[in-house]
Amino acid sequence: MPKVTDVVAQLAAPVVEGCGCTLWDVEYVKEAGEWYLRLYIDKEGGVSINDCEAVSRPVSDLLDEADPIPDSYLFEVSSAGLDRALKKPEHFEKCMGQQVDVRLYRPQDGQKEFTGALTGYQDGDVLVDGRRFEKKDVAQVRLHVTF
Repeated sequence: MPKVTDVVAQLAAPVVEGCGCTLWDVEYVKEAGEWYLRLYIDKEGGVSINDCEAVSRPVSDLLDEADPIPDSYLFEVSSAGLDRALKKPEHFEKCMGQQVDVRLYRPQDGQKEFTGALTGYQDGDVLVDGRRFEKKDVAQVRLHVTF
């Protein structure tokens, strides 16, 4: 049986693209006893609240019609954000050369977080400034934001 996130992504992608955005990620998670279905969208120049609304209404209608999720859930549409999580190979490819923050499950060389330029990605392994972090050790990779 296909994953909920895959089904929702297939339903939502044409609407998102029709609104001039791209679908960055779909998340279906349980938090504080509630299920949340979140679409993260992206757009050249940034995502506005109007973009989120333009996507939310028609996707919500599609979800009501297709009913791919048996549980009740809260539906949210938001920007992927400046510090967006990189999860898929296409995310890493798009962000190659940019500064990223890598968070590890266990410390390496006395630290669990590293920041540097994304210099490679292969089969889940991440290269930052030429240093390889194996997939099994990486908890999260996000774009680095400098204030």
